Amino acid sequence: QVDLVESGGGVVQAGGSLKLSCAASGLAFSSYAMGWFRQAPGQQREFVYAITRSGVSTFRGDSVAGRFSISRENSKNMVYLHMNVLKPEDTAVYYCAAAKSLSKQSHAYEYWGQGTQVTVSS
Repeated sequence: QVDLVESGGGVVQAGGSLKLSCAASGLAFSSYAMGWFRQAPGQQREFVYAITRSGVSTFRGDSVAGRFSISRENSKNMVYLHMNVLKPEDTAVYYCAAAKSLSKQSHAYEYWGQGTQVTVSS
């Protein structure tokens, strides 16, 4: 059974920072590209960031340019989303997901976590 468990969400003031973590189990972690998506109430799921299996290359969504970054530790089966200069429009449930290859398309991802809520107050 594959499990992806996100943590690190919470409430933060605009301009603040959060680090989300995603712990993976039940899969050959280093064989999967990992991605982060988010979904705000009433909106479609949005691609945020993705990282290749080795961690050498990353791919981001336009809305987080210069503010977010992604990293992974294959030895620990972990992927992280580093979020800085948070804005109220970043408020959403954040999901990590695993795919066989790097993609910004949600349908490319085989496994998904339950999500963690991030709320940015103004």
